[in-house]
Amino acid sequence: MTQILGISGSLRQGSFNTALLHAAQDLMPEGSSLVEGSIADIPLYNADDEQAHGLPAAVEKLKEQIIEADGVLLFSPEYNNSIPGVLKNAIDWTSRPAGDISKVFGGKPFAVLGASPGGFGTILAQDAWLSVLRTLTTRQWHEGRLMVARAGGIFDDVGALTDEKMKDRLRAFVTGFTEFAVKQ
Repeated sequence: MTQILGISGSLRQGSFNTALLHAAQDLMPEGSSLVEGSIADIPLYNADDEQAHGLPAAVEKLKEQIIEADGVLLFSPEYNNSIPGVLKNAIDWTSRPAGDISKVFGGKPFAVLGASPGGFGTILAQDAWLSVLRTLTTRQWHEGRLMVARAGGIFDDVGALTDEKMKDRLRAFVTGFTEFAVKQ
């Protein structure tokens, strides 16, 4: 079975990006699954803390999930026209120690999608992730792009995706990425 790891870049209860991740779990192609990773318990990166105490348990768990996954989807919000700090912080932690970068990220299939209440979706955040993911030597998927704009109108009050066209687009996105992830 193909296992994809999904990581929401928002800590907010009622997050559109977490809701998008949950919707994607239901739309995965047959023979695959989307496992949810968490950044909730990852502290702010501090090299002094790393040196004194090593990696926090939440970081070790996320690193192992990335390593075990056939591919990783970042469900990234856009804050101030760029990457959300909490998700970037989690990725920074998982790249520690630097000698682990190739084991965790090297050649790992990655893609970014996201939802936003604004009219432009998450286009600038997705573009900002490109250089980070390139630096970590991931294998980025560029065949599909999914930016959910005006997300408040496509999710209901409990976070369920209600827009059928967006469900079709999300299904196509996760199917295309899953196919990409299993190709070597």
